[in-house]
Order: sequence, then structure tokens, then C-alpha cells
Amino acid sequence: MRQDAGMRIEELERRARGLAGAGGRRILGIAGPPGAGKSTLADRLARALGPALAAVVPMDGFHLAQAELVRLGRADRKGAPDTFDAAGYTALLRRLREPAGPVVYAPAFDRSLEEPVAGSIPVAPDVPLVITEGNYLLHGAGEWAGVRPLLDEAWFLAPDDALRVRRLVDRHVRHGKAPDHAADWVARSDEANARLIAPGRNSADLVLADVCCAP
Repeated sequence: MRQDAGMRIEELERRARGLAGAGGRRILGIAGPPGAGKSTLADRLARALGPALAAVVPMDGFHLAQAELVRLGRADRKGAPDTFDAAGYTALLRRLREPAGPVVYAPAFDRSLEEPVAGSIPVAPDVPLVITEGNYLLHGAGEWAGVRPLLDEAWFLAPDDALRVRRLVDRHVRHGKAPDHAADWVARSDEANARLIAPGRNSADLVLADVCCAP
């Protein structure tokens, strides 16, 4: 593991481009706690490389549907490890590692609906790099333990916690929660998940500070 709090975004872009040029299909995983900037970094890398070289497949597309969370009694802790289809996500990564057929369609998570949407993200067989991001890529429990061996490289984002929490609260407010409800949800749910995720940094190739917003 390499800890490099000072790595600039341009260096990460070069590293991702190197993976894309390494031959065959490579998968880069970006993990970290809620609000760490995973999707921002993944999207920036994909834009820098362009659609011919990189596609982003978020883990969040494997959220269980709200109706299923209600049936299971887990709706009040949506975002916990057992509120995702971890086995389905792992199966998709295995399929993406062997691009020997038609386009693979991955699900996305629609935050305006708070629901996963199947078949949203096309990954063409000739795209050499898949960037996947999510909380639990380096979580070693249950079905999640099968994810790390499928990643050619894994990065763990570890920004300042106070900044990360402020981002989280702001994000929940943007998506419709009242400020007090948003702050309570972050303290009760998101931060509990952050504590579960923290040990995963030990299996990352890079542990990075807040690089997603660097110039």
C-alpha cells in the first residue's frame, strides 16, 4: 500500500491511462467512505481518458429496490452492506473482466428516484478500462470479499472527515432531505458505514487524500 496525500489529479489520470494501455480489460476500483469523492474522481478520470478508453460502473447500481428493503426490514439503514446485491455486483465484475462478447449493460442508481435502474450503462467490449467505485469494494465480509481479487488496482479515498461529513449533509439536502434529517441520517447511518469501510484501506494500492477537487 502506498499512502500519498499529495498526489495530484494529473498523476492519477496518468496512472489510469497506464492501466488502460496495459493490454486486455483492466478494472480500477475506487473505494472509501460515504462522501469521500469517489464518483467525482471516477467521472473525472473517465472524462480525461475519453469513452474509447474508459467506462464507469458504480457499485450503487446494485442497491436493492426500496420495496425489497421494506420487505426485509432494512429500509431505515439503506446504504449498509446488506442493502446491496453484492453477489450480483461481483458477478458483473467477473463478466466485465472477460470482454468476449456483446455490450455489457450495467445498472445505475437514480438519486432522484432513490432506486436502481437496470440496463443503464453500456460497456463496449473494446473499452480497455472499467472504473468502478463504491463504499464496499474493499470490505472483506461476506460476498464483498470476492470483489478485491477482481480489481487490477484499488484506490482508497481518505479525505478530512469534517469536510466529508459536510459534503454528505449537503448532498442529502440537495436530494430532498430536510437539513436536520440529513444531519441525523449522516450521523446515524453514513458514519456507521464509514467505520465498517475504514479497515479496507489496508488492502488498497493507494490511499489518497482529497484529490477529487484538486486543480
